[in-house]
Amino acid sequence: MKNGLGVRRRLALDIFSNIEDKRIAAHELRTIMWEATLRCNLACRHCGSDCRSEAAVPDMPAADFLRTIDTITPHVVPNRVLIVITGGEALMRRDIEEVGRALYDRGYPWGIVTNGMLLDERRLESLLRAGLHTATVSLDGFAETHNRIRRNERSYERALGALRLLARQPDILYDAVTCANADTLATLPRFRDFLIAEGVKRWRIFTIFPVGRGADDPSLQLDTEQFRRLMEFIRDTRREGRIAVNYGCEGFLGRYEGDVRDTFYHCSAGVSIAGIRVDGAISGCTSIRARYDQGNIYRDNFMDVWNNRFAPYRDREWMRHGACGNCRVFKYCRGNGMHLRDETGQLLVCHYKKLL
Repeated sequence: MKNGLGVRRRLALDIFSNIEDKRIAAHELRTIMWEATLRCNLACRHCGSDCRSEAAVPDMPAADFLRTIDTITPHVVPNRVLIVITGGEALMRRDIEEVGRALYDRGYPWGIVTNGMLLDERRLESLLRAGLHTATVSLDGFAETHNRIRRNERSYERALGALRLLARQPDILYDAVTCANADTLATLPRFRDFLIAEGVKRWRIFTIFPVGRGADDPSLQLDTEQFRRLMEFIRDTRREGRIAVNYGCEGFLGRYEGDVRDTFYHCSAGVSIAGIRVDGAISGCTSIRARYDQGNIYRDNFMDVWNNRFAPYRDREWMRHGACGNCRVFKYCRGNGMHLRDETGQLLVCHYKKLL
């Protein structure tokens, strides 16, 4: 089995790679992630942003973000561009509804990523009135494990309560996100059944990558056998069809490609996803913590940056060194996700080699 891939899978990956070439060349903007704040009401052990309750960088003024959106609007079809408000914890800002309503009035669907601590019934009603379209809530397993990772004894209760509120809203697209680790792996089948019983239809599972606080706690990482068991759990759960589960956009997975996600692996950062950081930096998705910024809204025109920069995101040949130097599946992996590169360009994790 060449490269750990069967013939049919390699043929399918070849076709997908050609499609991806065209998507990169077109780089149609489909998602804007706004890092609205670095403040957070939790101090999670695995946080890639290393956020605090009081951030060193102040929140971006809403007016500055909306002015940037107004420069983008003439160049896109707004209802085809999703704006995701992230943090930190997005709901730490009291003006999310004001921003959301302004986006809705401009024709943009918008959503939030939240830990659920501040999402009660009253706040959700306020967000819905402002046009909330999507929501993602982090729930990392059952109470003991979740609270240990999130470092707050009320975190599980609040996150689960947020999911229950969203489950009662038929017009909201929402999902639960779980960061799998050694503590949660054995309980995932039971946790899956629990989510299904709670009415959750969409579930994303990530693994924790060594950035921010996550770099300081190796116990959060899965070893080779644990990682393989996770892939098999996701594959088997997808075959059952009782909940729509996907492994996150973490990297190329070799023989598990096509089995654990809705699509083959690709990194959309800088291809269809842009990020606007709290300090105005224009980057790919906000999961990228190394500074692969391409401009700044305070000195550059966003669409000029989007159309004429982003070369490190769209041409990954610069990644052909180190672990990727002679890799036989580079044409499919393209050097892994940008969020898995450090400031020097070194690859932090190779999922493919972990699964060989």
